[in-house]
Amino acid sequence: MDTPTEDVLAGVGPRLRALRRARDTTLAALATETGLTASTLSRLENGRLRPTLEQLLPLARAHGVPLDDLVAAPPTGDPRVHLRPVRRSGLVLVPLTRRAGGIQAYKVVYPPADRAPAVTLQSHEGYEWFYVLNGHVRFVLGDHEHRFGPGEAAEFDTRVPHWIGSADSSPAELLALFGPQGERAHVTPAGH
Repeated sequence: MDTPTEDVLAGVGPRLRALRRARDTTLAALATETGLTASTLSRLENGRLRPTLEQLLPLARAHGVPLDDLVAAPPTGDPRVHLRPVRRSGLVLVPLTRRAGGIQAYKVVYPPADRAPAVTLQSHEGYEWFYVLNGHVRFVLGDHEHRFGPGEAAEFDTRVPHWIGSADSSPAELLALFGPQGERAHVTPAGH
């Protein structure tokens, strides 16, 4: 008879394989990213190797999921989502999605204009949509500059050089959706 621990560990392999495939990543690429060998990863995914904490931690980081998701930890009954803000280049990013691949959602807080880094246009693969929650946003897209306020939204191809920041002395808060492979967010009016 299987123990609850064996039941939990038996499900780890299929979840690891599904996460890797959702990210469209090879075993070799994941091995480089985690420091585990491709052979170890294959044996974990096929259930031929019992996972250890030392193996699961780098895999959870690589896939961008909590460790609880890898082992399918039982729900605690607490409905709260525990968000972990990340500070990057003066911004505060709060990831709102916990799955690998596909469109990712973020709450982004830009510092006041006088504390923001200099405007440096960037471009990369993907497609982004944002909605201004609070404050005012200065948005530079190619040769054009725009100012957005609360309730206004924009969408753009991130291969076009762009920059986003607060437009004044207050922080700006946005809800952002980003599709790294160019996926677009489609907003459909009610009743259509």
